[in-house]
Amino acid sequence: MLRGIRKASSNWLGKVVMSVVMGVLILSFAVWGIADIFKGFGQSTLAKIGKTEISTEQFRQLYTERLQQLGRQFGRPLTMDQARAFGLDRQVLQQTIAEAALDEEARRMGLGQSDAEIMRMIYSDPNFKGVSGNFDPARFQATIRQFGFTEQKYIAEQRRVSLRRQIAGTVSAGLEPPKVLIEALSRFQNEQRTIEYVKLDAAQAGTIDPPAPEALAAYFDDRKTQFRAPEYRKISFVAVTPEEIGKWSDVSDEDAKKIFEQRRGKLGMPEQRQVSQIVFPNAEEAAAARGRIASGMSFEDLAKERGLNSTDVDLGMIAKSGIIDAAIAEAAFSLPSGEVSQPVPGRFGVALIKIGKIEPGAEPVYDSVAATLKKEIATERARAKVSDLHNKMEDERGGGAGVIEAAQKLGLSAVTIDAVDHSGRLPNGQLVANIPRGLDVVSQAFNSAVGVDNEPIQFDGGYVWYDVLDVIPSRERNLDEVRDQVEAKWRDDQITSRLRTKATEMVQKLENGGKLADEAAAAGSKVETASGVRRDASLPVLPTSAITAAFRTPKDAVGQTAGAGGNEWIVFRVTDISVPPVDLASDDIKKLKETLQRGLTDEQVAQYVTKIEKTIGTTINQAAFAQITGANN
Repeated sequence: MLRGIRKASSNWLGKVVMSVVMGVLILSFAVWGIADIFKGFGQSTLAKIGKTEISTEQFRQLYTERLQQLGRQFGRPLTMDQARAFGLDRQVLQQTIAEAALDEEARRMGLGQSDAEIMRMIYSDPNFKGVSGNFDPARFQATIRQFGFTEQKYIAEQRRVSLRRQIAGTVSAGLEPPKVLIEALSRFQNEQRTIEYVKLDAAQAGTIDPPAPEALAAYFDDRKTQFRAPEYRKISFVAVTPEEIGKWSDVSDEDAKKIFEQRRGKLGMPEQRQVSQIVFPNAEEAAAARGRIASGMSFEDLAKERGLNSTDVDLGMIAKSGIIDAAIAEAAFSLPSGEVSQPVPGRFGVALIKIGKIEPGAEPVYDSVAATLKKEIATERARAKVSDLHNKMEDERGGGAGVIEAAQKLGLSAVTIDAVDHSGRLPNGQLVANIPRGLDVVSQAFNSAVGVDNEPIQFDGGYVWYDVLDVIPSRERNLDEVRDQVEAKWRDDQITSRLRTKATEMVQKLENGGKLADEAAAAGSKVETASGVRRDASLPVLPTSAITAAFRTPKDAVGQTAGAGGNEWIVFRVTDISVPPVDLASDDIKKLKETLQRGLTDEQVAQYVTKIEKTIGTTINQAAFAQITGANN
């Protein structure tokens, strides 16, 4: 915005216009006053939770970042309309308010987090580690700056996150899903059905004669909106990211070998051992147990005697670095296979250790990792260049240069797309190929206009600048432009209608005592069988719609449903239903229990947060929320 004001006032006409605009603003303050800033809802406030205010700009940034994240996951931009359809706008708002409520509660309870613990969390974050594998202060600064944080603000945010986790952990402590619920869900998920079915396709629909000209014209007139040309935009953009800039950098073998030597121990495959341990409260009990093992008692029998199961004892196949206790790790990796250690004083007690299988480590070879190391080094070096190019690009844009002109001056490659629709497709229906995966520049361009000086998009550790060069409005196409598409759609509708009618007739005959094999033969098809089908099954031969319909159908009953495409219909009979017994000790039940526990935890914390919000008071500026999320466009 400031850049636009500076550009607008760079000539005599712009100065006159800006003088008038500023005069109107000053007059507005004189007439209406500025009290709205200090009480009630100002234009800059989106919500207020207790004493905490969430600014519109803060929420706008959070919402935009969430859209970009989802766009990268989907591999295509997510529009404002799609986001609202998914309910993403309300989800982000609820999450933001919930976080603010927990912050208020932490202050009320007087909770705190030490600086040492916060620094430990930051130092161990893999996002801040350089090519050497250690914490890199420069990378830390560059990363947090990319997301709009100063060091002080980032540390403060991490402290808030840690306190929220403390509250959530306390609220949900001790939650356990009921056994009845676990068994009921297990039966629901593991129920299996056997289905006999017949597929009807275009072959069973018979010959479809071409439509008469007047019939096709009438069909098109009734569905003109389906064949309407969408709005297209001509856009240009330039991406400045560490990965892109890193491609230009040549890294020597000498530099790569230095990093290789520093990280040699982490690049290879470390030795792994199957480690089991039994922990005793003191050295006397451990020594007595070791004596019993020396007299012939097995390690496993000793564990059972102490009421321990395999998960309590077995650490699995593990590298030395994976064992938290240094004394235990040292002892475990000094024993031969099959041996039981003498008592080892550890951090959590005195332990006996047994070693099972041993898998030797593998030394790294430079040639096998050279390309990866060079790419990492080039990307790391490029991070500093990104910041420099960002400043230069902003200077060029501030001076009035468009994206293409600014890119040319800085030796960057700009991409121009002559026409792209809201979904990222070209006029021929193909997806645009030269937009980096996850970059939502198209949706951003459709929220802008020609001549607007847009803020850069943060993307992939760097920035993307874009301009809207032209807008081609949506329009109605005439029949001659889309005749082939209309004929294809008309034919598909005819096939679907005939197959639905035929399927309905088959179901009626089967309900009156007919046999599926006879009906299939009469239709020129065959009966197929799918056995042991679960609700969540994904079968190449049977679409999800048919599985869903079969689980709504009683045993020995028949049904019908659309197939995988518009030119397929399925008639089926459920021939068997079985529910396997529930094994509460199985891995599947353990996973189900963990899932239920997470759900109960989320629900408990959500109820707690709702109570906080009601207690301290929560108000939302719905007009500002609608403006940010595009609901009032």
